[in-house]
Amino acid sequence: MALAAMLAVPVTTQTADEAAAKNAKKAHDVLFAMVQALGGPLWLNVNNEMRQGHIAAFYHGQPDMGTTLYWDFHQWPDHDRLEFTKHRDVLQFYLGREGWEVTYRGKKALPKDQVDDFLRRRDHSIESAVKVWMADPKTILVYEGQHVVERHLSDQVTLISAQNDSVTIQTDAETHLPVRRSFQWRDPVYKDKNTDAEEYDDYHVIDGLPTPFSITRFKNDEVERQYYTDRVEYNRDLPADFWDADAAAHRIKKH
Repeated sequence: MALAAMLAVPVTTQTADEAAAKNAKKAHDVLFAMVQALGGPLWLNVNNEMRQGHIAAFYHGQPDMGTTLYWDFHQWPDHDRLEFTKHRDVLQFYLGREGWEVTYRGKKALPKDQVDDFLRRRDHSIESAVKVWMADPKTILVYEGQHVVERHLSDQVTLISAQNDSVTIQTDAETHLPVRRSFQWRDPVYKDKNTDAEEYDDYHVIDGLPTPFSITRFKNDEVERQYYTDRVEYNRDLPADFWDADAAAHRIKKH
């Protein structure tokens, strides 16, 4: 009996390894299908993106009055510029790991907690999950079955980094487009875990790229922001100083 038990161990281990490999392949296939649905090489090679629309803010899940007009520019991997108000004279820059606000009063550093929040979301975005997380051979992919997200039957995959960080992506089982992205992070002060999530809906094809025109952001399952997109452009020709916060501050002061 002892010999039989010893001989059985490798078989059990091998079966577990095979199951893990099969699961990882399924997870990879789901993510690959997502990339193809988003546009494949065309999506992977987007240089920059501009979104224009309105933001609705919420407090404890209840909407505040009115919406805010915004323009959101993103250039991979780490350049983001947001413009607010109809005059576009309130700007935020997130360049590398730094954040700046620009108004008629000039340029000043954004609060650390605001920058940290933005960078967390950028580091756990769909784009980062594909271009950074999946490119790392140490990242573990786990397929977690099908779930219903906002009436969409969805395949769920979690990516786990070598640093034991994780991001979960759910894609529509039919279209393979992303419907939800979520991750958890620990509050540096209170040490409790928070869940950050985004849900994507109302896709339109822009320049061959399926693009969500409705994005809802959640914190700990409560709606925090809703983004209603009016216009999207890809691969714009931007001025040479477009990402220069000092140049933007100089132009606003002149006007």
